[in-house]
Amino acid sequence: MATVILVRHARSTANVSGVLAGRTPGVELDETGREQAVRTGTRLAPVPLVRVVSSPLVRCRQTAQAILDHQREALDIEVDDGLTECDYGDWQDRALSELADEDLWRVVQNQPSAAVFPGGESLAAMQARAVAAIRRHDAAVEAAHGPDAVWVAVSHGDLIKSILADALGTHLDMFQRIQVHPASASIVRYTTARPHVVATNTDGGDLSWLGAQSATSSTEEVGGGAGPAAAADGS
Repeated sequence: MATVILVRHARSTANVSGVLAGRTPGVELDETGREQAVRTGTRLAPVPLVRVVSSPLVRCRQTAQAILDHQREALDIEVDDGLTECDYGDWQDRALSELADEDLWRVVQNQPSAAVFPGGESLAAMQARAVAAIRRHDAAVEAAHGPDAVWVAVSHGDLIKSILADALGTHLDMFQRIQVHPASASIVRYTTARPHVVATNTDGGDLSWLGAQSATSSTEEVGGGAGPAAAADGS
C-alpha cells in the first residue's frame, strides 16, 4: 500500500506554441515551466520520497530533477519507457488547431478507447503500459520500503489521466473528464482491495502528511473517516 504522487511535467515550449509534441526530442520546459517545477519541488520537499521515476523525455526529467533538488536524501532519477508520452505517430509535431479538424479528433474526445493514431499507438495501449508501469513500481517500492513509503512518477497529461481513470474504475472513454495541469500532483494509494484516489490535479497545499504513518486508510470507513492526523490538526 505504498503511495504514488503522479506529477505531470511542468509547462513546455510545445505547450505554449500549441503543438502536439509527443515524443519529439529536445522539447524542454519554458521559463514559466521551470518556475512551476521548482514550486512543485518545494511543495514535495517535506515528503520523504523513496523513488522518483520519470518518462525519458527531457521535459519530464527536468521536472523530476527539480523535485529531487528539494529532497533531503540523495536519489537518482529512474527512467521508465512505460511512462513516456503516447506515440501520436503522424500527429506528432503538428498544431493542435490543425488536428482539431481531423475526424480522429472527435474519436479522441468522445470515444478514446477506439482511438488509434496513424503510424502510432492506441490510447488503450498507452493506458495499459502506463498502468502496468505504475503498478510494477508501486509493488517494488512497497516490497523494499514498506506500506507507508511514498514515491513520485513524472509523466505526461494523457498518461496520468489514463492512470487516474484506471484507479477510479472509470472506462477510458471517460478519461477526458479528468483534468491534469502542468506540474500538478495527483495522489493514488494502491491497496489489496482497490486503489484509493486521494487527490487529483492539485497545484498547492500542504503534503507533509504523506510522510505520516497510515496516511490513508486501507479500508473505507463509514462516514468517510477522520483523515490523516497531520492534515486534520494543521501541522
